Formats: sequence, structure tokens, C-alpha cells
Amino acid sequence: MTETMDKAETESWAFTDGSGGRPVTPHAAVDLLRRRIASGVLESWLAASDGRLLAVVSNTERAMVRLLDGEGDPGGHATDPGAGTESDGFVLANGQSDTYPDEDTVPLGEALRIVRHVIATGGPPTDATWTIDR
Repeated sequence: MTETMDKAETESWAFTDGSGGRPVTPHAAVDLLRRRIASGVLESWLAASDGRLLAVVSNTERAMVRLLDGEGDPGGHATDPGAGTESDGFVLANGQSDTYPDEDTVPLGEALRIVRHVIATGGPPTDATWTIDR
């Protein structure tokens, strides 16, 4: 059994705000992310019971998805190699609006697929392009 599968069996994930800290299933997490993004809440954080963090920042079309081992860890993020431009409108909880190269973000549907997989298995899908930032 791999370390990722071991983590998935023992860890739970919860939103750090707005869900009362209750663990969420992969499907419920994606549903809540869709509702949050549709209502204009474009930055969301989930925390795993082992201290890992999963961040999703969207502009409603694309999203930055980051997986960190804990506070202060640079972690890694989903990428879209070859995406040639940049997109703006990634609004953080503090009101700051960021612009990211499209290579450092993924289309929203892909971001939600990655989030679902991380919560279900403990890591990103093997077919997702991922950059380690450490």
C-alpha cells in the first residue's frame, strides 16, 4: 500500500471557514467549492486532520490549486503547461486581486477534479501536471 493510500484511509478534510470544521466527502467538498465560487467567494482552504492544507483560488474560469504539507510549506501546485497567457481576477479573502500565468492555474473543472482526488486519495491524480515548489 502506498503512503498516499495510507493517508486517505486515516485523514479527513474540512474547510477552514464556512463549514463548521466538519469533515467533508470529496463530492461534498466539490459541491461546496462550486457554490462558494458562484457566490463570489474565490479563495477556499481545506485542512486535513494531519495538518496538510489544500488551497483553491479561482477567477471563476481557472483556479490555482496548491497542496501544502502544513503552514509555511511551499508545497506544490497544479499546472497547465503550454497555456500561453495570464488571467486576472483571482480574488483573495483579504480583497487582493491577483493575476497568474495560465501555466500556474488549471481550468476550473480540472481544479475540482484534482480537489476531489486529493480528498479521496491523499494526493493529486497521476495524470495531473504538478509542480513541486520546494
